[in-house]
Amino acid sequence: MTTDIDVYVGKRIRRRRRLLGLTQQQLATQIGVRFQQVQKYECGANRVTVGRLFSLAEALSVNANHFFDGYTRGLPVTANDHADFLPGDVLSQNETLELVRAYYRLGERPRRHLLDLAKALHTAEIVAS
Repeated sequence: MTTDIDVYVGKRIRRRRRLLGLTQQQLATQIGVRFQQVQKYECGANRVTVGRLFSLAEALSVNANHFFDGYTRGLPVTANDHADFLPGDVLSQNETLELVRAYYRLGERPRRHLLDLAKALHTAEIVAS
């Protein structure tokens, strides 16, 4: 039987894999399992062992703690807990992933300008409302 943490970790694995533009098959090959196993991890149907979590962290270029970020006392962090928290569905949308990928393809200086522009647009929207 899976628990909320299994589902939460699975969502974090999926989000990171998609952010990197990897297929389930590519990730499975890197960690030495079949893609069906990655599917089961991502939906929380199968628990991820500590050793496998370490392999996933290496393959996804994150620290193992990444999979638990935002999870406290058995409950996911809510928008009320952190003002900058984004709902998980926003981070799973293709549009968001495309934007992040495009952003990181830019050089450092254009990225800084784009970030400043986004902040200015957000501030202007708040002032206008």
